Amino acid sequence: MNLPLLNGRQIQLWRMAIYFIFALPGFAIASWVSRTPTIRDDLGATTSQMGWIIFGLAIGSIIGLTLSSHLIAHKGGRFVMIAGLVISSIGLVIVGLGGSWLTNGIVVFLGLAVFGFGNGICDVAMNVEGTAVERAARKSLLTGFHAAFSVGTLLGAMAGSAAIKLGIPVPVHMALAVAVILLSILYAYRLVPAGTGKETGGESAEPPMRASERMAIWKERRTILIGIIVLGMAFAEGSANDWLPLVMVDGYKVTPALGSFAFGLFVAAMTIGRAAGGKLLDRFGRVVVLRASALFAIAGLLIVIFGHSYGIAASGIVLWGLGAAFGFPVGLSAAGDDPRGVAARVSAVSTAGYLAFLVGPPLLGIIGDSVSLLRALIVVLVAVTVAGLLSQAAKPLEGKESSQ
Repeated sequence: MNLPLLNGRQIQLWRMAIYFIFALPGFAIASWVSRTPTIRDDLGATTSQMGWIIFGLAIGSIIGLTLSSHLIAHKGGRFVMIAGLVISSIGLVIVGLGGSWLTNGIVVFLGLAVFGFGNGICDVAMNVEGTAVERAARKSLLTGFHAAFSVGTLLGAMAGSAAIKLGIPVPVHMALAVAVILLSILYAYRLVPAGTGKETGGESAEPPMRASERMAIWKERRTILIGIIVLGMAFAEGSANDWLPLVMVDGYKVTPALGSFAFGLFVAAMTIGRAAGGKLLDRFGRVVVLRASALFAIAGLLIVIFGHSYGIAASGIVLWGLGAAFGFPVGLSAAGDDPRGVAARVSAVSTAGYLAFLVGPPLLGIIGDSVSLLRALIVVLVAVTVAGLLSQAAKPLEGKESSQ
């Protein structure tokens, strides 16, 4: 991977810009998630129908993730990040119009597909940038970057809850969210060096990867195992992103505003966990942190599934959020241990994680129609358990331990 030669101040500005950029997709996702109860009611959709509508987000994400490594190899991370944010903003506008003004589920599905595509390519590009900053700064930073994502999600959830209380229509809410994202891009992109992630041979004596070599990464045993870990932990995170407001509204008979507050509580817990992630990883290492996070998520899910009141479930949501904090960033950091082909490995592991978003929404929706959304979360519980059992695969490669 081509790494730009920068001085200390330039690296610091680059690092700050990546924190900022990581927050934007989180803000965008929360803007959509916080309004799912309203959109569901406006569309008159059942739980399983909402699952299939959300499926559009997964389809767009998978396409974006699959193409991302090739785009980054040719255009660089900065270009792909900015393009992804612009495309996802267009998707949000379509979702808002289709959900509450046109009240057309197909339009919402298509809007989510566009949103997912933009989010998918941006996701890989910003994680490639994150691993590059880690190596340039010689520090463990990726969990901190994902904490910024969670901060953005928390701000988006708070804004969504406020929009519900103020009676702001969904299309207006989405338009305001897009304005925030686009104005932020204008400021942040100038601080990111161009060309990061391009496969040009760069500082390595090895030649750049061919397309066939990037695809062969999908057969690597370590990459596959890390992908399974990320899949399980992403399911824990993604199920909350997709369903937590509806889980609380339907399962605990609370208002949509309290459902959005519960989602904000989950994001706040995940943010705290990720903010402490760098120090925890430096002290205990990836494997111990991943195992502990799986145990936290398992405990939290059990409390939410079998809790008898909103207050008890809220304590479970906190544990669930803390447990879900580490899987994605730690898995992606592990995928980036080898600088050569980092974009392809990060893309492969991200795609594996997004399979949770592909399978999760319709699966939980269908099961939820039969046994309730609360009981459907048992599937998530199983996935997290498998991820915890495979944590050893994320152990740093020999000679690559400089950034856990």
